[in-house]
Amino acid sequence: MANTPQAKKRIRRNDRRAEINGARVSRIRTFVKKVELALTAGDKTAAAEALAAAQPELARGVSKGVLHKNTASRKFARLTKRVAALG
Repeated sequence: MANTPQAKKRIRRNDRRAEINGARVSRIRTFVKKVELALTAGDKTAAAEALAAAQPELARGVSKGVLHKNTASRKFARLTKRVAALG
């Protein structure tokens, strides 16, 4: 258990950050899910629009430190490949 004031403050801060970061990851998942739903529906224009909206969200996740750079790059590349295959 935390004994020092700094350790107690660190626990409070970590709880706040975990909530914020969890919301960020959830938001990214939602954007990716929109692309996947458009892909399963076979709607290329909707999938392309959703992909264009998901890309900055993935990049923002990298800059905020909730996603690794390679993870975001891999997700975007795989989605892009699937959207291109629809046409």
